[in-house]
Amino acid sequence: MNTLGVTLKLAWKNFNFDFSQRTYIMGILNVTPDSFSDGGKYFNKERAVEQALRMQDEGADIIDIGGESTRPGAGKISVKEEISRVVPVIEALANKVKIPLSIDTYKSAVAEEAVSAGASIINDISGLRFDPQMPYVAARHNVPVVIMHIKGTPKNMHKNPSYKSLMPEVIDYLREGIEIARNAGVADDKIVIDPGIGFGKTLEHNLEIIKKLDEFSGLEKPILIGPSRKSFIGRILGDLPVTERLEGTAAAVAIGIFNGANMIRVHDIKAMVRVARVTDRIKKGF
Repeated sequence: MNTLGVTLKLAWKNFNFDFSQRTYIMGILNVTPDSFSDGGKYFNKERAVEQALRMQDEGADIIDIGGESTRPGAGKISVKEEISRVVPVIEALANKVKIPLSIDTYKSAVAEEAVSAGASIINDISGLRFDPQMPYVAARHNVPVVIMHIKGTPKNMHKNPSYKSLMPEVIDYLREGIEIARNAGVADDKIVIDPGIGFGKTLEHNLEIIKKLDEFSGLEKPILIGPSRKSFIGRILGDLPVTERLEGTAAAVAIGIFNGANMIRVHDIKAMVRVARVTDRIKKGF
């Protein structure tokens, strides 16, 4: 349940997530040469498949596959190039994993090909804003969609982001995204929201969102957060590099869960599964 007492579930195809029971773990699989944390590491299809299977074994509930880096300052790649990166990996995994595959894209043509290949969740960093056809792909295939808040684009979002009032603006953006999804025919019980930690946010903005996460419960949707290895953690810890942000990520994840996160999007599956289980036990008492 969230703070309003609404029982949140996500059920589709053969999958059933009951968020009253525990926090669910989305594992990050970047099939890119240039992602901020693991760019190039899983660009090879065979290595990407091995990593996905490893994440499943370590306790991931979803594998989120992305073919275009959305790190601060990142440029765009073509639809054709993005499809060529993600679809072979999805096809290779579709019959090998028992957990759902998610496609991390803001392009409807990529989502269409990915879902046809075996993905069954669409994770859109633009909150359905960059491509107006995106919600119709989700509705047509009857799959869940993650609506994320972003200010600007990956290319410019890090350049002095400012808000008159952070929380109301992010909440309004997500509420509008929910309406866009509904109007396209996406079922109410197949919508997840993500406040977009690190996407057009300063360090202080990110901390405020995590601290006030329960304010999003008024939207009555499962809440996903993705603080994993983000730069705000490195800055707090004296400009630590990406490879040394595990403990900081764990702290952000634990507090995020305690404040209302239902799903966490992370790189380090084994460690964050443990963090989530202990936090769930403290919060839920069972």
